[in-house]
Amino acid sequence: MPTRKASAPAKSAKPKILSSETVFNGRVFHVTRDHVQEPNGVTATREVICHSGSVVVLAVDDTGPEPCVLLERQYRYAAQDFMLELPAGKRELLEETGYSARKWKRALYFYPSPGFLEETMTVFLARGLTAGTAQPEDDERIEHDLVPLSRVVRWITSGRIRDGKTIASVLWLTQRS
Repeated sequence: MPTRKASAPAKSAKPKILSSETVFNGRVFHVTRDHVQEPNGVTATREVICHSGSVVVLAVDDTGPEPCVLLERQYRYAAQDFMLELPAGKRELLEETGYSARKWKRALYFYPSPGFLEETMTVFLARGLTAGTAQPEDDERIEHDLVPLSRVVRWITSGRIRDGKTIASVLWLTQRS
């Protein structure tokens, strides 16, 4: 019996932008409201949060019997709670935690919420850590600690860690450790 080759999915047509306006312009992001015509002819309104992207640092200490992950604990206003998460943002690892790293490698690149958020996140794996003095901004109250990888995974599966970038990055690491 002849076999059929699987074909790649056809590229779908993109919506046509009929009009676009900026409805909010903030310090860190802006919001657009676009009126679009979908490929099937239906018109729709799409509101998109536009952000230039962020960097996430998966800092790992390999000097002990088990790899340890550098986690931060800080209050996140939008979540109305304290979160355990990886260092992220436009600031350097050194400024937020006091740590520096000798080895850097790009690990992941993803959209955290592509339904309405244009932001991308790039995760860098940082190894060869050296402790130093943190220099947080005036409005930042950040605690940090090196936590054994197995404990971080338990915290993810139990729901203690609820931050998506941290979950994705740590689970990526478990597949490579």
